[in-house]
Amino acid sequence: MLQSIRDRSRSWGAKIIIGAVVVTMALFGVESLVGLLGGSGDEVAKVNGQTITRQELEVEVQRAIRSGQVPPEQERALRGQVLDELIGERLLTAFAEDGGLHLSDEQLDQVIVTLPEFQNQNGRFDADLFRNRLASAGFTPSSFRAALRVDLKRQQVQQGLVLSDFTLESERQTLAALQRQVRSFRYHTLSAGDLVEPVTVTEQDLVAYYEENADRYRRPEQVRLEYVVLDRQEMADAVDISDDDLRSAWEARGRDVDRRVSHIMVGFNDERSREEALARLEEARAQLAEGEDFADLALRYSDDATTAEQGGDLGVISRGFFGDAFDEAAFALGPGQVSGIVETDSGLHLLKVTELDQPPLDEMREELERDLALAEVSDAFNQRVQTLIDESFAADDLASVADLLELGLRESDWVSREGGEGVLSEPGVMQEAFSEDVLVEGFNSDVIELDEDRRMVLRVAEHREAAVLPLDEVRDRVTAAVERHKQREALLDVARTQVELLREGEALDIDWRRVEHASRQQDNVPRSVLQAAFRLPHPEADRTVYGQASDDGRVVLIALDRVEEGEVDTEVENFVARMAEQLRGQASIQGLQSYLRETADIDRL
Repeated sequence: MLQSIRDRSRSWGAKIIIGAVVVTMALFGVESLVGLLGGSGDEVAKVNGQTITRQELEVEVQRAIRSGQVPPEQERALRGQVLDELIGERLLTAFAEDGGLHLSDEQLDQVIVTLPEFQNQNGRFDADLFRNRLASAGFTPSSFRAALRVDLKRQQVQQGLVLSDFTLESERQTLAALQRQVRSFRYHTLSAGDLVEPVTVTEQDLVAYYEENADRYRRPEQVRLEYVVLDRQEMADAVDISDDDLRSAWEARGRDVDRRVSHIMVGFNDERSREEALARLEEARAQLAEGEDFADLALRYSDDATTAEQGGDLGVISRGFFGDAFDEAAFALGPGQVSGIVETDSGLHLLKVTELDQPPLDEMREELERDLALAEVSDAFNQRVQTLIDESFAADDLASVADLLELGLRESDWVSREGGEGVLSEPGVMQEAFSEDVLVEGFNSDVIELDEDRRMVLRVAEHREAAVLPLDEVRDRVTAAVERHKQREALLDVARTQVELLREGEALDIDWRRVEHASRQQDNVPRSVLQAAFRLPHPEADRTVYGQASDDGRVVLIALDRVEEGEVDTEVENFVARMAEQLRGQASIQGLQSYLRETADIDRL
């Protein structure tokens, strides 16, 4: 349970992460919901006399569906898988309890307060966060504690099995030697040209293969759809934006962007009164008005020795660097403009903006045009969305809705639940198309929000059930499959014959491809060839060992020449050893689970 909340690890894909469930449930979550449905006391299974109720099953099923990770149409298959898991969990829990494993309330509390899912930004347990996240996942505090207690007991069993297993040093050394081993071999891929005569395919072959592999030619349930898409971007494309509007928008953007600022600062203190400082700055201001350069004036008049020699340059600033009065003046200026006299705690200033941290208008033209056009059509778009909602709900068709809103009525080819191309591949579309209201009742769908700019309504124009396609309709596919199958079988016969001849010492005219000192991770050799080469026995007395390999695409002859000890790679060998220990531990757990099922009295009701 805890694991399913933390990392969404249910084998059936029902993955619940606390805080990530969008559907908000009542405080008592799915348990109270299932209780309202009635029948909560019905038994669905008995495990060694212990009952699993329908309510327990439905709680887990609904949690999975509400997590959004399991499509509703898979509910039936999901229910069987969940019941199987509940049986396995019940067996493991009983085994743990029979073994005397125990968790006190204090231990349980300690686990809960240390779970990161329930900790705030300061790393402390937060009771409100605890309750809210449990409610989102469909738990009450008491049901969570009970489920966590069971989970931890099962973990104790599993951890005990894993930790009780071990690997002997001799086994580690053998595994390391096998891991570092390298092999030199040759291989040759057989082709149709190696056959004495090409394969032939009869009608009887086609029919037999078709009947044995009917599921390969099954067409899924499909629909043809009519649909309309209301697109704010398309509406915006029809809007013309004037140059004046673009410039105004560009300037408005510039009011808050970072900017490069220069200043002339004159301070006042015991040596200079404020009036004297003001007079000095007014003198600089007058010379600026007569055409003097701001940078030259900063060098002569500014008391800020740090910036004066750089023409008063303060660098690029953001709002809040120098206080409200400074910001109010600096962020009201455009490039090249000079402020009036500004007073701050450090003195009196003249400010000049020399550069905005913003691209020129021409570079931003397309972006500004798009944003202004979208803003202009926003109200009209919202009105049309409301009309789409109202009209599609009431209409007996979709064509009239398309005509009213001046939208093109689009038609799809046959598509299945897996979706089609373009807009039909987007989340939620096929779920709506195969919903009961649309597929069975024949209504227009609800308005589907594809994204913030697009709305869609669809309708089923035609529907056809899943079916095995007739042989004539898939004849070419079946013929190709039979040809591949028969050619592969014929090539396997050739390979067996040639391997026997090679083992007897006969020289064959074979164009071998050589591989030297290949490791098990060699990446320039087909995987099936590499695996077969490492399965062959060691050559003795420098005698080459011959074998063959095959996969769906090829049949290959292999000649293994040498087996040698490779270089030690401690990191890789340690990793392989750890993986081997994990696999042994998993095998122990699976062995226990199989034993418990074989010896248990399980009755599915």
